[in-house]
Amino acid sequence: MSLRLYNTLTRTKEEFVPRDPQNVRMYVCGPTVYDFAHIGNARPVIVFDLLFRLLRQVYGEAHVTYVRNITDVDDKINARALRDFPNLPLNEAIRNVTEKTANQFFADVAKLGCLEPTVQPRATDNIPQMITLIGMLLTRGHAYQAAGEVLFSVDSMPDYGRLSQRNLEDQQAGARIAVDAHKKNPADFVLWKLSSDDEPGWDSPWGRGRPGWHIECSAMSNRYLGEVFDIHGGGLDLIFPHHENEIAQTRCAFGTPVMANIWMHNGFLQVEGQKMSKSLGNFLTINELLADWPGEVLRFNMLRTHYRQPIDWTIKSLEESRRTLESFFNNVGTLHAEQGGFATPVLEALSDDLNTPKAIAGLHALDRPSAQNELGQTLKALGFTGNLASPHGGDAVDDTFVEALIAARLDARKAKNWAESDRIRDQLAGMGIAIKDDKDGTTSWEVKR
Repeated sequence: MSLRLYNTLTRTKEEFVPRDPQNVRMYVCGPTVYDFAHIGNARPVIVFDLLFRLLRQVYGEAHVTYVRNITDVDDKINARALRDFPNLPLNEAIRNVTEKTANQFFADVAKLGCLEPTVQPRATDNIPQMITLIGMLLTRGHAYQAAGEVLFSVDSMPDYGRLSQRNLEDQQAGARIAVDAHKKNPADFVLWKLSSDDEPGWDSPWGRGRPGWHIECSAMSNRYLGEVFDIHGGGLDLIFPHHENEIAQTRCAFGTPVMANIWMHNGFLQVEGQKMSKSLGNFLTINELLADWPGEVLRFNMLRTHYRQPIDWTIKSLEESRRTLESFFNNVGTLHAEQGGFATPVLEALSDDLNTPKAIAGLHALDRPSAQNELGQTLKALGFTGNLASPHGGDAVDDTFVEALIAARLDARKAKNWAESDRIRDQLAGMGIAIKDDKDGTTSWEVKR
């Protein structure tokens, strides 16, 4: 059975032929860890977890390498650290923000039924690789220094813009040249920028500084997957400029015709028919949703829409997803611990560019007593175990998670960050957790039913 995937680079559905069937390689852009991940961030996590599972069934678990990075150096992180921990040295404040946020992300996506990627590299652990890559681009004439920055020269790459199908001349026409007068071309982008004394930085041949966003993924994908690999994934919003610039850096550094053979992008998510935004009051984090819905319901709801199509996230659809899963597991009963496998109709649907609506139709066809075992094994392969307990039930409370939130709230109070302290208190209340600040400086809690 052949696997066909839609390639954003060619705008066609292609048969997937790995460069090495013994080592199928996939890279997906992960979160920038400065705040709770929202439900839109969950979409690529779930989509590419499903692809990871499919590739492992087709090629064997030991023959698939999945890399999803963590961006832990970014100006947004710096700003959050200064806001939340104004009394701490910046490096310590940054570490507090990134460690807690990354750990929260890991806990949240695990509850969505996602497997751990093979490697989860952090940007700060790969600075030497970024410096090496920038040096290669300078040596090959694809980068230059100006005004304390190292910049990529888009004019040095004749087919720059191929992924996004953006014409470079059109980009130049709308650029504000006066703002970036040190650039040879307004579309040139930063590879390395100098850091002030109160900003995080690393020593480099171009001075103490920090990397641009795009170079991070080029360095990490190269380190763990090589100069050319099989699949690169992410959200539709990353096509330009992030993925376009990744391609430019990697191809120009190594002289390769492509960076990844297939580029895959999931569509946008809106909430109750509107764009998700804090101003509209419909900004939903994964963590907030997990306080009210089982993670498996969130996962199933996400998979009901084909990954390339826009999805409308609604209460009604969540209720429908829960009822459907309850029906499946009423038939299946308790799943055993052994590895699941996709039934043929579901495997055929997923092999056609992850056609999850068709795969779910296949699950409905299996929802009968005579196919009980086949349905159960397929649900397991899709990442479902039947854990549909109410998040507010006593057994569903994650004590470790609650204690972590309380510790984060105490840290915020020590830093006199009352807004963050109140936000965490409200989050706990939404989970059905009542807290009490004791006289000895500790905080006790209980579940309110």
